[in-house]
Amino acid sequence: MAQSPDLDRRQFVTIVTAVLGSIMGAVVGLPAIGYLISPALAQRSKEAWIPLGVLDNYSIGTPTIINFTRSKVNGWEKTVNSYGVYVYRKSQTEVLVFSNICTHLSCRVTWNDEVQEYACPCHDAHFDIDGGIVFGPPPRPLDGYETKIEDGYLFILFQEA
Repeated sequence: MAQSPDLDRRQFVTIVTAVLGSIMGAVVGLPAIGYLISPALAQRSKEAWIPLGVLDNYSIGTPTIINFTRSKVNGWEKTVNSYGVYVYRKSQTEVLVFSNICTHLSCRVTWNDEVQEYACPCHDAHFDIDGGIVFGPPPRPLDGYETKIEDGYLFILFQEA
């Protein structure tokens, strides 16, 4: 006995329910999936201009330590890191900014005003006022930052690794 190509009522209702259920599932599900995976796919800029304050707050000839924080989002995890830099104002318009991290083993350097050097307490590394190596094991001078001055404010170009 040959079957009719026509649908009976039960088959029609089943197909329509499946199609409408799929459409409703897609309307609700796709945005929800996008919301859940978007933090993992988001790309954050790896560099930013960080304000260090009014240039006139820094005295000429003496390095000044400045600390700032940057937050980093990795998926749903947010971490806040603290960074330190030395601002050395050579003249009214010339400014050098160095990381306070020794290039040998990442210890924190401190400015010694008596000998006019940055000193690393870990392995007796010494850097001159311009960040160059005086003596010790560091492989390179202190890391410097690009600077700009806008409307009397000092900014550094911070690049995350």
